[in-house]
Amino acid sequence: MKKIFVLLIIAISFVNISVAQSVTKDAVVGEWLSEDKDGRVLIYKQGEKFFGKVVWGKDGGRKDVNNPDEKLREQNIIGSVILKNFEFTGKAWENGTIYDPNNGKTYSCTMKVKKANELEIRGFIGISLLGRTTVWTKVK
Repeated sequence: MKKIFVLLIIAISFVNISVAQSVTKDAVVGEWLSEDKDGRVLIYKQGEKFFGKVVWGKDGGRKDVNNPDEKLREQNIIGSVILKNFEFTGKAWENGTIYDPNNGKTYSCTMKVKKANELEIRGFIGISLLGRTTVWTKVK
């Protein structure tokens, strides 16, 4: 019984190590489907920073009516850059922001690849404890 337990722990360790090692700087690049499946965001690299713009949404022609900048309230949400200035820190993409068109607010944000096709997005105010996490799925 002890041998099986030890082998199980070793196997789990190898899986965790291989997932951690497989995270590369460009792992977030690509198209991601939101957790509620009502939008897609294309994450791209510009210089050494990462950005994301809305490329599809169920409400195709929806305007950014909650934008705090009155001049931008007539623009479509599709095409809007909602993820800005992320830096890869070795394990995660940090020091960026995420804009929520549902309320017009911008939050500090981190992104982490949890599995090859899952991206954990955490938006927060001030410290990470005061926030919300959502998981996006990579579009094949």
